Amino acid sequence: MLRRREEESLSMPMEKKRWSLVGATALVTGGTKGIGRAIVEELAGFGARVHTCSRNKAELNVCLQEWEKLKLDVTGSVCDVSSRTEREKLMEEVSSVFNGKLNILINNAGTAILKPILDFTDEDCSFLVATNFESAFHLSQLSHPMLKASGVGSIVHISTVCTFIGLEGHCIYSATKGAMSQLTRDFACEWARDGIRTNCIAPGITRTVQVQPFLDDKDAAAKEMSRIPNGRPGEPEEMASLAAFLCMPAASYINGQVICVDGGRGING
Repeated sequence: MLRRREEESLSMPMEKKRWSLVGATALVTGGTKGIGRAIVEELAGFGARVHTCSRNKAELNVCLQEWEKLKLDVTGSVCDVSSRTEREKLMEEVSSVFNGKLNILINNAGTAILKPILDFTDEDCSFLVATNFESAFHLSQLSHPMLKASGVGSIVHISTVCTFIGLEGHCIYSATKGAMSQLTRDFACEWARDGIRTNCIAPGITRTVQVQPFLDDKDAAAKEMSRIPNGRPGEPEEMASLAAFLCMPAASYINGQVICVDGGRGING
């Protein structure tokens, strides 16, 4: 399969290659639902070989079966990215699957605990930092040799528009995501010499399973939609399209950027 994809890439017209991921290898964390799943399917749809992970084995297996039916080249592992040991095990498997070379790392896995500042516990803070920030930093470290070996590497962190605005209840969540935005700038400066670009997507409110209960609250949703110039939530596919583009040769001079995909929410206060 890999040889066939490489042959397809070599025979592809130069202009088309700029907008293709044929022959590329990718790791997407948290890829079984929401934005992560949309990114897995977008990358695979553009020809990449994708490996993803989830804490939920049953959920992962269902997705792998569905992707196989769609003839998408996707493999997967069970992994809780908040665990250092499991992150190391994941990267060992990724190295084996892709023969030590990785083109794309999408640090998508994350979680949120939303509550008033005074109600946060030490356990809340530790869990959010480990899941959202430490996982992205450590997986990037572990991926660096493979990204460098590939000759053309791209890291995309998934942050949030909440790092550009203030929202009640979002304190620690937004702080951990803001740290990812800073990682983006520092990685870009330090790793460009190794052929690795790093960018970050900051989604606005997006229609996912986790967000749907909020959207079902008509009063709360209407208040939030009034602050979005586009007047609606985003769709996971709208985040995935930018993620795929940032990993393509056509985006080769985009580095160190944090890009909001939020219908204008971040500029509207």
